[in-house]
Amino acid sequence: MMVRDRQPREGGEPQSVEHACEESDAGMVPKKSAKTRVTPVESMEGRPTAEGKSASRNALRAQDRVGAQTQVERIGQRAKEQKGERFDNLLSAMKAPLLKEAYQRLRKDAAPGVDGTTWQEYGEDLDARLLDLQDRIHRGSYHPQPVRRVHIPKGEGTRPLGIPTLEDKLVQQAARMVLEPIYEREFLGFSYGYRPGRSPHKALNAVAEAISRKTSWVLDADIRSFFDTIDHGWMQQFIEHRIGDRRMVRLLMKWLHAGVMEEGELHEVQEGTPQGGVISPLLANIYLHYVLDLWANQWRKRHARGEVYIVRYADDLVMGLQYEQDARAMREALALRLAKFGLELHPDKTRVIRFGRFARQDVGKDGRVRPETFDFLGFTHIADVDRRGRFQLKRRTSRKKRKAKLASLREEMRKRRHEPVQAQCSWLASVLQGHYRYYGVPTNYRALHQFRERVRVSWHRQLQRRSQRANWNRKQLTKFEKHFPLPQPRIHHPWPSLRYAIPLT
Repeated sequence: MMVRDRQPREGGEPQSVEHACEESDAGMVPKKSAKTRVTPVESMEGRPTAEGKSASRNALRAQDRVGAQTQVERIGQRAKEQKGERFDNLLSAMKAPLLKEAYQRLRKDAAPGVDGTTWQEYGEDLDARLLDLQDRIHRGSYHPQPVRRVHIPKGEGTRPLGIPTLEDKLVQQAARMVLEPIYEREFLGFSYGYRPGRSPHKALNAVAEAISRKTSWVLDADIRSFFDTIDHGWMQQFIEHRIGDRRMVRLLMKWLHAGVMEEGELHEVQEGTPQGGVISPLLANIYLHYVLDLWANQWRKRHARGEVYIVRYADDLVMGLQYEQDARAMREALALRLAKFGLELHPDKTRVIRFGRFARQDVGKDGRVRPETFDFLGFTHIADVDRRGRFQLKRRTSRKKRKAKLASLREEMRKRRHEPVQAQCSWLASVLQGHYRYYGVPTNYRALHQFRERVRVSWHRQLQRRSQRANWNRKQLTKFEKHFPLPQPRIHHPWPSLRYAIPLT
């Protein structure tokens, strides 16, 4: 049947248009995929995913209803309800929506791996890349590339750092998002390193709280080259305690066996996990959870005569003990325990020292004038007294950290010497603000002020070296500092007693 329709022309006169009644174009009608559980709603309806909206999260049908949990959230809920259960089907969560969310969480300015691919380059035609990556992961044909090893300054030496390729970082981030909800229900409370919702300052405050209680001795322990000496066989056994999915276990072990590329030469790896990988902190926490945390928690319940407080941040460990006998026994037992799993205490950095509320009055028993100190997370902990003569734990910036930072800043100032003065001032201000935000704890103001003064003097010297005739007098220096001021020190963190609502005694 023919239908005549009247439409206006460009000039305003009506125009006759004839068209036949026919079926609608099949491509214009939204269709629903049979696999609705894994396909985003937007792609079912023939529309691209909305920008800024996670495709892995289900929307609410009504505002008064509870949203459906994602697969990762369901894994965490099951781990919470079924403690000790082994998970047999985790790789099914490694789908394109999760991989896309993992890609968005990666640092955009991170250094590239051996293939040189950056975050922006990988994002070109991202959906097709992720679908191909998903297929390779589930077929078992995904193989990580070797990590690129670089050396970064650490104290007076250097630390090896492994940089995976961006695709390997992406898959590691997705695996971490799947595994973290399981192990967060498993880890003990005194483990603080690289865990969501925890920070170095929470570990520092926990140490301060422990020392303010019945601590008279401190075991300051350091594991020698921990990340480089992790035994792969033990690591696989520890993972299999909770992970029954052989494909997921095989994927995790692939990253440990990927090898290291240094100066164009490939080195096979028989032990250890490279620092710098997204998955490395979680694997390190799993290893120490079974080797150290569970054992230490049982030891203090069964063998200790007095109180034992434990704070661990990655491989840095501090224990506060009430009695010397417990401290000596713990040190010997800890060395034997670590040796069983291929680890070793550093002989020069592991000490048992007298520390706590009564350290100053008992220091004469050790033939010392003042109590010993220990370093933890960049701070030197000092047993001192306040203005009223009561015990007070003082924390100062570690001398080793301060010297290393000043040395690196002087080198950077020399490179930036001929840049505009305003640009140099802005850069130094950001450096100082970052320094204050980490080291700005009570009792550390003097160290912050000294650090600022040394930075200021070094900067002025570098500026005067731009000219052979530059020699500022006091008036010129005052005028310069007025126009280009550096930020003053500021305490950013509260007292540990206020944060924990526990008064110091």
